[in-house]
Amino acid sequence: MTESKSQSTRLPELFREFRAGKLSAAHFRRALQEASAAADRTSEAVLDTRREERAGFPEAIYGAGKTAAQIVRIFRNLLSANGKALATRCSLASLKALKKAVPDVRIHEHAGLAWLNKVSAPPRPGRAAILAAGTSDLPVAEEAAITLEFAGFPVSRFFDIGVAGIHRLMNRLDEIRTADVVIAVAGMEGALPSVVGGLVSAPVIAVPTSVGYGASFQGLAALLGMLNACSAGITVVNIDNGFGAAVAAVRILQVKKDDAVQEQDEGGIKRYQLDNFGEAREQTGGRNAPDRRG
Repeated sequence: MTESKSQSTRLPELFREFRAGKLSAAHFRRALQEASAAADRTSEAVLDTRREERAGFPEAIYGAGKTAAQIVRIFRNLLSANGKALATRCSLASLKALKKAVPDVRIHEHAGLAWLNKVSAPPRPGRAAILAAGTSDLPVAEEAAITLEFAGFPVSRFFDIGVAGIHRLMNRLDEIRTADVVIAVAGMEGALPSVVGGLVSAPVIAVPTSVGYGASFQGLAALLGMLNACSAGITVVNIDNGFGAAVAAVRILQVKKDDAVQEQDEGGIKRYQLDNFGEAREQTGGRNAPDRRG
């Protein structure tokens, strides 16, 4: 039995003792905090279950270097605490173990991803375009796309549109320009983000991949090319880091959530402030709005 399991069974006992008058309010509060903190721990990990509240995206599991059993335990605990969990860079054995332990889990073998989101929420405002230069870049591109979808954002995929056949990019350019943020994934010399950065007004996040021959140095050539892009203002993440690019996109798209949407009506301006769950909360103001003071 893990520590989180044994601690979670104490919660009903704490409530019974409080109701029976055996615990003061102060002791009850402290005991609840301790039990809650313990529930966020496994034998090998301390889970950050409040990260989404602070940073806009929940803690995810980096599967590389972890055993299948460790990934399963952490995944289950995150799912229990947050109603959702995401694991990246998982081996095939780890994905199979997760599927056996959590039958509802969704997996993408090629990208090494496993995820499950039981939280019901409407699509969040804003849309991302995921561009992949070649088919060999798809695992990283899918890591970015699925991470964004896991966060609740609509995603459009544009794959195999690298600069070697630049007409393929130009044929999709009108669609790409409708996105609020663009993630461009490329290996080899990493030219795609620089080209895209000169054609769209949305923020562009560049992801170098380790795809390429010897002198690509496992993605270093693409990384340096993107860092030296002629198109100004491109954000560059680490090699093969589709997850990091997606979280950067979430931070950008969060701005749309916080913007007030204004609607003109006969009584003045109605402002709808989107809350943390993407739902509109009406705020009435404007010169012609009724005076509600006193």
